[in-house]
Amino acid sequence: MIRTTLRRTLTLEAPEAPGRLAHVSAASGLVRVGAWLYIVADDALHLAIFPATGDVPGRSVRLFEGALPDEAKARKAVKPDLEVLCLLGPQAGAPHGVLLALPSGSTEARRRGAVLPLGADGALAGDARPVDCTALYAQLARELGPLNIEGAALVGGRLRLLNRGNGDVGVDALVDLDGERVQRGLETGTLGPDTVRTTRRWELGRAGGVRLSFTDASPLPDGRLVFTAAAEDTRDAYADGAVTGSAVGVLAPDGSPLFLDAVDAKVKLEGVDARVERGRVHLLLVADADDPAVAAPLMEAVLDVPA
Repeated sequence: MIRTTLRRTLTLEAPEAPGRLAHVSAASGLVRVGAWLYIVADDALHLAIFPATGDVPGRSVRLFEGALPDEAKARKAVKPDLEVLCLLGPQAGAPHGVLLALPSGSTEARRRGAVLPLGADGALAGDARPVDCTALYAQLARELGPLNIEGAALVGGRLRLLNRGNGDVGVDALVDLDGERVQRGLETGTLGPDTVRTTRRWELGRAGGVRLSFTDASPLPDGRLVFTAAAEDTRDAYADGAVTGSAVGVLAPDGSPLFLDAVDAKVKLEGVDARVERGRVHLLLVADADDPAVAAPLMEAVLDVPA
C-alpha cells in the first residue's frame, strides 16, 4: 500500500465568487511548473494557483466568463466540469509552453476547455483562450459510449487522454491524439476528430467491490505514465457515489500496465503530478471530497518503482 502524507489544504486568499468559501473543494487536475502549482476544480470557472512550497493561500484566475449558481444541483447542471490539467510544449505565441484544461464531456454542456500560456519561469504569461472540444468528444462518444475524460499527458509526441468508466456502461480507455494536430487545433481554438489516433479499452480491477477507474495522469521523462484511479460506487459519469478506495499506477510508453497499488488514504484521488527526484518517483496528489464545504487536500507520496 502506498503511504500518503498531507502537505496542506488548498485555501485561497479570497473566494472565487461571492457566496463561496475561500478554498478549492473539488480539485480535479494538478500540474507543477517551476515554483507554482496549478489546480483545476470540476465545480469552478477558475484556475487556482499556489506556491509549490509552503502553505500560503493560493489565488484564482478566471478561465471562463459568467457565474455559476450556488445551489449544488443547479451548479452541477451548468458547470464546465474541468477534470484535466496538463502541460504542453511550445505553441504559437507561447514559446515556453502552455497549460491545457479539458472538460469531462460527460454532458453536452461539458465540452469547452481552455489553454493558458506560460512564461520562462513557469508563471502564467497571458489570459486563457477557449478550446472547443465538441467535435472531438462527439467522435469519442461514438467509439466509447458515455464519456468522462479525467486525465491527459503528453507521451512520445501524442496527447494521451484517460477516460473514466463510471457505472455499468462506462469504459476505461486510453485515447491517443496526434500531438501535431492537437497543436494546430489549439491555435484555432477547436479540437476535432482528426486528432484521434487510437483508442484502447482498459480494466483496472476493483477496490472494496467497486471498479477502479482512471482519474488523472502525469508523464515521466522516459515516456511512462503515472495515473490515479478511484473506486466510486455510482451509476454513471454524472452522479456522485461512495468512494471505497483509490490507487496509483504506472503505464509503459506503449500503454501496457507496469504497476498498480492502493493508497492508504480513503479519499477520491483526482489529480497527480509525478517527477523524478534523487532517483525516486515523487508524487503530489489532490482529492475531491464531493462537498463544497470541505477544502481539498494536497498530499505527497513516493512510488516504490524504478525511477
